[in-house]
Amino acid sequence: MNAISPKTEAEAAEAIAAARGSRRRMAIEGGGTRAGLGRPVETDTKFSTRGLTGITLYEPSELVISARAGTPLEEIEAALGEKNQALPFEPMDHRALYGTQGAPTIGGVAACNSSGPRRISAGAARDFLIGLRFVNGRGEIIKTGGRVMKNVTGLDLVKLVCGSHGTLGVITEATFKVLPQPPISGALALYGLADGKAIAALCAALGTPLSISGAAHLPAGLATPEPLTLLRLEGPQASVDERLSALRRALSPFGEGEALAPDYAGALWRAIRNVVPLVSPPEAAVWRVSVQPTRAPKIVDLVLRQLTARYYYDWGGGLIWLSVAAAGDAGAAAIRAALKEAGNGQTIGHATLVRAPDEVRRTVDVFEPLAPPLLKLTRDIKSSFDPDGILNPGRMYAGI
Repeated sequence: MNAISPKTEAEAAEAIAAARGSRRRMAIEGGGTRAGLGRPVETDTKFSTRGLTGITLYEPSELVISARAGTPLEEIEAALGEKNQALPFEPMDHRALYGTQGAPTIGGVAACNSSGPRRISAGAARDFLIGLRFVNGRGEIIKTGGRVMKNVTGLDLVKLVCGSHGTLGVITEATFKVLPQPPISGALALYGLADGKAIAALCAALGTPLSISGAAHLPAGLATPEPLTLLRLEGPQASVDERLSALRRALSPFGEGEALAPDYAGALWRAIRNVVPLVSPPEAAVWRVSVQPTRAPKIVDLVLRQLTARYYYDWGGGLIWLSVAAAGDAGAAAIRAALKEAGNGQTIGHATLVRAPDEVRRTVDVFEPLAPPLLKLTRDIKSSFDPDGILNPGRMYAGI
C-alpha cells in the first residue's frame, strides 16, 4: 500500500485532490494507535498526518490551545502541564486495548471524540473543540470555528466533524478549550457491593452537590478480589478533604467508605479510562455500551443470560464496557437485544464494537445501526463532504 505523509496543509490538500482525480481511496491515520477502531477499510493508499506537527497557538490566559493534527498528545499535555492546565475530558489511550505502538495525536482525539471518566462532570472532547481546519474529499481546505470562545463561528460543523473518524475530511489543525488542572485528586472506595447497589451508590453520589468527577464500579477480580465501587473528587486539598468526609457520610447506607492513596487511585482511574481490566485476553471482542445509568445492571443481567462476559461500569453506570468471545457476531445480537428488552421493546442505548478481528468487524454493525432516515442523512452528508468516497470509505457504516 502506498503511503502519504504531507508536511503542510497545502500538501495535504494537493494529495487529496490528486487521489480524487485518480479515484484512489485512502485510509486516514494519525499516530496509528487506533487502527482497530471502526470497520476495516479497503483502500489503495495510507494517508498519515504524522508530518503535520507543532503547537500553533497557546494562550494560557485565554484557556485555548491550537495544534496541527499530527502533534503527539503527550506534547500537548506537557505544554499544558507547565501552566497547570489540562484537556479536561481525559482522552482515552487505546494502545493497551489494541496492542499498538506509536503516539496518540491531537487530531486523532478530535476525529474519534475520545473522552474518559471525567466526561460525567466536564463533558466530551466535542464540547471543548472550538475550531478545526481540515481538508474534505474534494481537496478543499475548510476552516470552521475559532480560536477563542467569544468569537466562534461554525460550531455545529466542528461538532459534526468531531467523531466522524476521518470519513468527512482529514483534520489538519484542532483548537481546544482547556481548563486549570485540578491540584489534588481524592478517591473514595466502597467494597463488596453487588451491581445494582453499586450503581445506586454512584447515582446517589452524583446527585449530591459534591462535584464528583469520576464514578465507576468494577466487579470482583478486575481490580481487587471483591467488587470495587470508586468515586473521585478533585480540587484544592482542603476542599477535597471536606467533600470526601461529606461523601463518606452521604454514602454510609452503602457501607464504610475508604479514602485511597492518590497514586493508587490515579493508577486505577488510568486503567478504567484505558479499559486495561478488559485488555486480556487479546482475542476477545470488546464493546462500549452507552445507557441510562439506572438501566445498566438490568442490561448486563440480560446480556449475561446469553453470553459469558467480563464487564465494568464507568460514568456512574452510563457506560458499560463488555468483553465477550469474538466468535460469530461477537455478541452483537444478544447485546442489542438486551438494549431493546430493557426498554420494553424500544432500544435505550448505543452499543459500539470497539475491538474485534477484522472478519467480525466487516460483517457486524460496529456502530449502533441507524434507522433508514438517519442512514440516508448520513449518506448525504458523506456525499457532500466526500463525493467520491475516497476518505476512510466504510469506516463507520458499510457502503458510506
